[in-house]
Amino acid sequence: MGILANKFVRPVIALGLFIVIFINANRYFKEYTSEFTDITLYSSVLDENRKLFIRLPQHYDKAKSYPLIIKTDGNFNLKRWDESLSQLSKNEVIEDSIIVAIPNLFWFDTRNRDLVPPFARKDVQIGARAPSENEPNVFGKADLFLAFIEDEVIPFIEERYSVNDNRVLSGFSAGGSFVLYTIITKPKLFTGYFAFSPAAWYDESVVVSEFKTGLQRISGRPLFLYLSIGTAENDIITGSFKQLLSGIEQNAPSNLYSDYSYSEGAGHSENPYISVPKALKAYYEFRAKNQ
Repeated sequence: MGILANKFVRPVIALGLFIVIFINANRYFKEYTSEFTDITLYSSVLDENRKLFIRLPQHYDKAKSYPLIIKTDGNFNLKRWDESLSQLSKNEVIEDSIIVAIPNLFWFDTRNRDLVPPFARKDVQIGARAPSENEPNVFGKADLFLAFIEDEVIPFIEERYSVNDNRVLSGFSAGGSFVLYTIITKPKLFTGYFAFSPAAWYDESVVVSEFKTGLQRISGRPLFLYLSIGTAENDIITGSFKQLLSGIEQNAPSNLYSDYSYSEGAGHSENPYISVPKALKAYYEFRAKNQ
């Protein structure tokens, strides 16, 4: 009976391994390769190889200079960005742009590590962080990821492509919290900031409180911030979103221009799809008034 059982068990195990490999291979090609320019850049800041997906305008001309959009979240909605930029620039509503989308590392859980601010736990939780939880490895490393973008990604792109100082940073969910962190720590690095369904609820909304305080330190040239959320998102993220809007109303400096939208009937993942063209239009309306 044991020998007979083994004859059946081995094919089942082999089939199981094949299915696991097949699923991971599909996921790898979907999330970690791109139909646009797909390159690997070694980061000395992060001490690892990182992928960059680079979308160029349809008729890219190196004799011209283009706006630069740095996008977290990799392939997520990248086609939507491509379609929106192509259509809106064709209609002369906006300028066509170079997009650099940065995916998470594939085999490792780097999303929270890279995008959660260093004042929140990377193992994100709703409740307040206990005073005893103070070990360095507890916190997000958005400061290092931002240094990677500032010191390595942007110079790399500037060396190879014709870009100007019209720069936008965009992120969704955890990427949205990274956008909020960036605008209060490196406000001059970008001129536009898009945060779609930002995860600001970490550690009893510490992202909100740090954002409110940080807004008061922003000065200099005009900046633009766009926030959006879906009306079908949960109460936790909706509550922190409203707190962000209240913080802007109370603490925004005179050089910060902001806009926001609610995507009717949209859940967490659907909201960014609706928000991309809205954010781009609002940003270029801002630029038309502040150049």
